[in-house]
Amino acid sequence: MEVTADAARRFLVSRHFLSPARSLSGLDGVLEVFRRLGSVQFDPVAVAGRNHDLVLHARVDGYEPVWCDELYARGDLFETTNKALSFILAEEFPWFRFSSGRKGRRFHQEALDENAAVAEHVLERIRAEGPLSSADFEQHAGATKNWFGAPENAVRSVLEAYTVFGVVGLARREGNVRYYDLVERLVPAASEIPEHEQLRYKLLSRYRAHGLLGAGGAGGTFARIADPADRKALHAELVESGALVPVAIEGLRGTRFVVADEVELLESPPPAAPSVAFIAPFDSLLWDTKLLEQLFGFEFVWEGFFQPAKRRWGYYVLPILFGDRFVGRIEPRIENGGVEVLGLWWEDGFDPHAVEGFDDALDEALAAYTRFAYAAA
Repeated sequence: MEVTADAARRFLVSRHFLSPARSLSGLDGVLEVFRRLGSVQFDPVAVAGRNHDLVLHARVDGYEPVWCDELYARGDLFETTNKALSFILAEEFPWFRFSSGRKGRRFHQEALDENAAVAEHVLERIRAEGPLSSADFEQHAGATKNWFGAPENAVRSVLEAYTVFGVVGLARREGNVRYYDLVERLVPAASEIPEHEQLRYKLLSRYRAHGLLGAGGAGGTFARIADPADRKALHAELVESGALVPVAIEGLRGTRFVVADEVELLESPPPAAPSVAFIAPFDSLLWDTKLLEQLFGFEFVWEGFFQPAKRRWGYYVLPILFGDRFVGRIEPRIENGGVEVLGLWWEDGFDPHAVEGFDDALDEALAAYTRFAYAAA
């Protein structure tokens, strides 16, 4: 199918529940986001709110962080690796049981082999006592190395490895402390689905999360899904089965793909609503930075890992979406139970006072964020 650039923009903001922003409500609204996007990335940095909370805040009216925690605690959500550490619907876990973890299955299998006694002890205690964290065990300096080449706590290594192989899963979090339990207790109905089907489902999940990805993805969008040759074959299966539909966007090179259930919305997207949303830095809408530049005329660079002197904007900056356009950036901080805005930047050529409805929409977004910040503090 062929669509105009305008239609593609309106489609993306609509299917992301951002036209208007905060258009959903309550716990059902949170679950609707997960049903549409498939997964939401978790990030523990909370200077402006944790990433998954910001993603949900932009889409769910009155959202509070305890809502996601409640859904997690009652077993509606599950934590797994999907591109990065993410929340998914617990009912989808059987398709995510196969995981590559941080460094691939071979690395994590070696962690279990090299720390066999510790691994057996950890599993015996969890089986007997229920959910435990790495802090509930004595530290063991095993042979496994961390990212920096230093010995890693063997308990932490084997717990992560067990999650990769679907033996244990995350039962809950207390702050950033993870508690692990046996998968059969956490998701009793988790069936064994063939590895090939799991990989194909994961690839489809990335298209669900974004909405209009190309065959090769963008950046790390297809991270940890087989090797490039196998991904190409999986992608071909999804297209041949009709699960993905090829799309040509006016003025853009290359073919993109939409999930079959959203073809009708792409054909006739609604007009963009004049609302403002602050978009989390790891929101799946921002995954394809090339598309953002070509379709929205917006350059997005995550500067969190940059040295301060090399940042053009700031450490934890949120793009500002108005209707179907990115019009600026804001750098809020949640500190001492309140909100401080460290920076505010407008895109070249955008005058916030000259655009009808923008001031009111921004005031509404700031008020909503302030309510969220007080709940998050």
